[in-house]
Amino acid sequence: MAVRRQLDDIAAGDLVLVACSGGADSLALLAAAAFEAPRAGLRVGAVTVDHCWSPDSGERAAAVAAVAQRLGAAPAIVWPAPADRTEDAARRTRYAALDTAAERFEASAILLAHSLDDQAETVLLGLARGSGARSLAGMPVHRGRYRRPLLGVRRDVLRAAVSAEGLVPWDDPANADRGFARARVRHDLLPALESALGSGVAEALARTATLLRADADALDEWTRRVDPGTVDVAVEDLLAVPRAVRSRVLRAMALRAGAAGAALSATHVEAIEQLVTDWHGQGPVALPGHVQAVRRCGRLVVASGPPVGAVVSSDEES
Repeated sequence: MAVRRQLDDIAAGDLVLVACSGGADSLALLAAAAFEAPRAGLRVGAVTVDHCWSPDSGERAAAVAAVAQRLGAAPAIVWPAPADRTEDAARRTRYAALDTAAERFEASAILLAHSLDDQAETVLLGLARGSGARSLAGMPVHRGRYRRPLLGVRRDVLRAAVSAEGLVPWDDPANADRGFARARVRHDLLPALESALGSGVAEALARTATLLRADADALDEWTRRVDPGTVDVAVEDLLAVPRAVRSRVLRAMALRAGAAGAALSATHVEAIEQLVTDWHGQGPVALPGHVQAVRRCGRLVVASGPPVGAVVSSDEES
């Protein structure tokens, strides 16, 4: 049912790709998609991204593709990728590979097998980083061509479904490698929380993500309405909106001016905020990407290159 709902708006005859690593979650998703897609008049394919982390990774990926073929996936392909050794790099590489495959085969959607447990882990990782509401909102069910039909399903349910289908999942050793933060959350932190607080922690975290996503969406919509779309704004206009909206506007201004998004942190945005709410004549705020924010003549200006104009002293502007 969860997979069926994510296929309802796709045009008959279109191709849906399933990202399948061979683990229990993705095998369960592939089996469900292979059952549901033809009944909705859709074609289903599968992509296995081979990160080349071990000497036998190519052979293992080929075995996953063979299983996908037996389930009716066409195409069922292996996509080689660089052997990234960090979680973030591997994730970026994987999504780039999936995007390329979708474009190559003209797929309308890519199904990802993230479960409720994955969502709970994502929220805890965001908490550990001190992230805001958008990060704590976890993974969306639907964004662009990507869809996650299983975000409301526990991992043990998916493993049981795979067993019932007679499929044999491959448990990636990286998922148990405590050198990765997610593995530590999965095997150490979540069990400890369940032990201390009782069962239902994962469901509560996933529910929190859903609630925060609604809040973050509302704040983003408010931001879109008040964001002037420039890099030069009157301070009084910025002071007229709540801080949660203003911080989003400030971040948008920095990005428009050319700040490096991946390196632009909450600390940077807070420093710009101080130019607005705690002005005492301080100089420009340096931002990643050779961008600076400066307050002058009652306006906040964010621009690339050298400092923008002279910074007024505290006795020139209150």
